[in-house]
Amino acid sequence: MQFITKNKLLNNLNVEYDNKTIIQANFVKFLGLTLDFTLSWKQHIDAIIPKLNKACYIIRRLKLHLSTTVLKMVHHAFFHSVMSFGSIF
Repeated sequence: MQFITKNKLLNNLNVEYDNKTIIQANFVKFLGLTLDFTLSWKQHIDAIIPKLNKACYIIRRLKLHLSTTVLKMVHHAFFHSVMSFGSIF
């Protein structure tokens, strides 16, 4: 993957291995993080939004039936884990 700044045009870089041309990708999933060629978070955010929506739905449904302590555990299991994964990068 060739990384560029947002203002710079992408150069055509031809990479070959074993007489086969490797196609350049616009984004790649690496260690659970989705990186695009400009190193923006847009692709990663688009990938985790469904997971966060699912977590919100689960918490909303369980809110009527569980205590606050248990809801905090559910929050950490479903929501916080997705949000904090890869934040060090």
